[in-house]
Amino acid sequence: MAKVLIIGAGGVGNVVAKKCAQVPAVFEEIVLASRTKEKCDKIASEIDRPITTERVDADNAGQTAALIAQHRPDLVLNVALPYQDLPIMDACLETKTDYLDTANYEPPDVAKFEYQWQWAYHDRYAKAGIMALLGSGFDPGVTNVFCAYAQKHYFDEIHTIDIVDCNAGEHGHPFATNFNPEINIREITQKGRYWEDGQWVEIEPMSVRKEIDYPEVGPRASYLLYHEELESLVKHIRGLRRIRFWMTFGEEYLTHLRVLQNVGMTRIDPVEYEGHRIIPLQFLKAVLPDPGSLGVTYQGKTSIGCLFEGVRDGRAKQMMIYNVCDHAACFREVGAQAVSYTTGVPAMIGAKMMLEGTWRGAGVFNMEQFDPDPFMEDLNRYGLPWRILEGKTLEG
Repeated sequence: MAKVLIIGAGGVGNVVAKKCAQVPAVFEEIVLASRTKEKCDKIASEIDRPITTERVDADNAGQTAALIAQHRPDLVLNVALPYQDLPIMDACLETKTDYLDTANYEPPDVAKFEYQWQWAYHDRYAKAGIMALLGSGFDPGVTNVFCAYAQKHYFDEIHTIDIVDCNAGEHGHPFATNFNPEINIREITQKGRYWEDGQWVEIEPMSVRKEIDYPEVGPRASYLLYHEELESLVKHIRGLRRIRFWMTFGEEYLTHLRVLQNVGMTRIDPVEYEGHRIIPLQFLKAVLPDPGSLGVTYQGKTSIGCLFEGVRDGRAKQMMIYNVCDHAACFREVGAQAVSYTTGVPAMIGAKMMLEGTWRGAGVFNMEQFDPDPFMEDLNRYGLPWRILEGKTLEG
């Protein structure tokens, strides 16, 4: 039916390629490209149908455009680094090719991520008659769709949303990150933010802590962070008064992180070392375990969802939509831990929505702007079943 170009061969790229290969009726041809072609070749060797592999420097829009022109895919799935979103979007614009990613753009020299840079492409994409779907991972991604689904089926107005993300797994390493270490550490060491009463409230990093009871996991210490889906959801959810994002961290992880911060290893500005300019966080990334390697020993579950409070038919209503995913089960299926799996499966489903024409539009879009029902059906079909808890609140 369609041909796709997947850019990125890390933990998420591995999942996306393998899940796309499971749906040949939609993903008839697959091209997998990365700066390191050997990573693509390894993934391809583990797939029981032929896929093409290529080398590409995704920082280089011209090189990426040339690869797109060579293969002429119907869609580019960007699961590379957030730094590379804009060059890849430029390449898609030049070749008039649809685009999808899982995380919004982040400039390399500032620990800041927001949608303004990508939303600025809307008119140019619309004029070219192509579509960009932003944030088709889990959070952002599935969490946005959960919100759209709750708004469509369960609420007249949603007043508060708390997005809660728990990884209760154990990988056996003293310190490791579940996705790209550089991006992960930049994300959690910047100031937190949440939206309330029409304005953004900024807090110091990791300064607000709460015990949250996660389905199938139990109570876990959770910290208020800023996350990109908040920025788009405040535009699209009716009656919203407050939205926050919470994530769990173990004490051992936080202790390691504090030490690394104190000695300067999380810095993103260059330092001189033996005549070379290096960025400490990039060096740290090089010595930490590759997130794609963690699945071998990972045990336990992730529990991620959205808690809603609002009104329906004039009455107060509370509920939760969530998914629980098992690390070991993910590894058995695709050779990946659950954090990569929960990002890669929604990327495949988002691509499927676009290629089948279920979600279409000219311009740049976020997930909650489309009908959530077919996406929710495919979550159940392709490995991320969801559940609803009526009456569930942040407190219990």
